[in-house]
Amino acid sequence: MSEIAIIGGTGLAKLPGLKIIRREVVHTPFGEASGAFTHGEYGGKEVVFLARHGYRHTIPPHIVNYRANLWGLRYIGVKRVIAITAVGGITPEMKPRHLVIPDQIIDYTWGRAHTFFEKDLSHVTHIDFSFPYDQDLRELLIRAAGQAQIEISTQGTYGATQGPRLETAAEITRMERDGCDIVGMTGMPEAALAREIGLAYASCSVVANWAAGRAGPGEVISIDEINQNVKTGMEQIGRLLSTALELM
Repeated sequence: MSEIAIIGGTGLAKLPGLKIIRREVVHTPFGEASGAFTHGEYGGKEVVFLARHGYRHTIPPHIVNYRANLWGLRYIGVKRVIAITAVGGITPEMKPRHLVIPDQIIDYTWGRAHTFFEKDLSHVTHIDFSFPYDQDLRELLIRAAGQAQIEISTQGTYGATQGPRLETAAEITRMERDGCDIVGMTGMPEAALAREIGLAYASCSVVANWAAGRAGPGEVISIDEINQNVKTGMEQIGRLLSTALELM
């Protein structure tokens, strides 16, 4: 039984090099997950892989059933989750194709099912979310990046927006004032849900593009450029993940 899961985001609907053993469909109390859980071998370890947006990338970020995904992973025995995301870069260090291991998050999403604790409760449940990512898992990813000689930022604040549209330049300016370094659409409620059910959770983000208004005056965001940057970044992600798994 694998205790390690990788959740793939935009650009990682499949995990290259994964030796697939079997696929498992789990029906959860919260509905259907984004797809079947793929059991396989990667980096010398047994892992479970799940494509957050579906294996054909058809589920937009505000529709992802985060609760079913996380509940299903825990149900099949997963204890640690590495989540991969594609993001926009806000601050100067966060240039396209750069990798970031975020340590903080600000949630700008709304209307998403964001907790497991809302019905038929015997008591109200709160979680400590001061530090949203598991520090041991973060340090493992940082150590793996060093061993694989991959340049990363070892901290950064992820601003989670609603999507699926990209942000306005004014919104990005506000987010920078708030302290955000990168912007994405899937970081929440995924991180909080993992904490609620005791899953160790850490994230690695690939900067796919400069956020709105950060590339230069009048510059617009090119989807083709995003796709190319994500493709290049995901090659580094593959090296990072395989090294991290070897260190586990």
